Amino acid sequence: MPRQTSDIPLSDLSGKRAVVTGASDGIGLGVATRLAAAGAEVVLPVRNPDKGEEAVATIQREAPGAQVSLRTLDLSSLDSVAALGKTLLAEDRPIHLLVNNAGVMTPPDRQTTADGFELQFGTNHLGHFALVGHLLPLLRAGHARVTSQLSVAANRNGINWDDLNWERSYNGMHAYSQSKIAFGLFGLELHRRSEAGGWGITSNLSHPGIAPTNLLAARPEVGRAKDTLGVRVIRLLSARGIVVGTVRSAGLPALYAAASPDSRGGAFYGPGGPGNMGGPPAEQTLYNRLRGTEEAQRVWQVSEEFTGVRFAS
Repeated sequence: MPRQTSDIPLSDLSGKRAVVTGASDGIGLGVATRLAAAGAEVVLPVRNPDKGEEAVATIQREAPGAQVSLRTLDLSSLDSVAALGKTLLAEDRPIHLLVNNAGVMTPPDRQTTADGFELQFGTNHLGHFALVGHLLPLLRAGHARVTSQLSVAANRNGINWDDLNWERSYNGMHAYSQSKIAFGLFGLELHRRSEAGGWGITSNLSHPGIAPTNLLAARPEVGRAKDTLGVRVIRLLSARGIVVGTVRSAGLPALYAAASPDSRGGAFYGPGGPGNMGGPPAEQTLYNRLRGTEEAQRVWQVSEEFTGVRFAS
């Protein structure tokens, strides 16, 4: 029987291993907590060990008896991604759920990853692409569900094919949109390739709508010294229950996509309220920018070239 968790039905996840990126706070922490409450053994790959320890304590406080542990991961470093893959492969435990939730949004000035890629493209998309590639044997062994967290920004702008790393000009929001469009195309192409190759993996997409997360808050590590006007407005609307969601409700689409017995591969889930900005999770119409299979194949090829990670069939 499904367990009820945060007002949506989840499968009983006892005996399942889940990996959630970006779970040291915000939406990811909420998703990880609810997966643990449903019985999953949850692995949190984190960049900041102090925040990670706080997240573990929060999960164990809200879900007594939860099985949760930390691993090290910096998605802006392909060496770090490879090291996590090596660690988990050495543990030789199938992964049943992978929620690719971590991300960075709109640094005011162009920044690069450890490998020289524009920070948002390199972290939000390439880092997760490489992670899935490194973990592919464990995902196949667990007949995994892979859920990739997008954004409403994936419905705007496009992929800057002539300057993927924004070296000639930089627009933070356009670069953010590109990272999420590429990531969404990858998630859908992963599902198609799994079906064609018999990998046993199902892959789907989610987006949180609009909620007062820390993506637009002060983040000195990306050059943002203070909260943006946007996040201040979103907090005000969220506190008054106007249109947008809360941090808690914003995690429900990813949770539903990853662990509901009713979700499916190749689908897209987000808030079902007005404008898809808040409300309970529901299946969404796929954004126009995510529908091109040829562009998805191009994203895949470029991502393999940039990361050096190949998906063995």
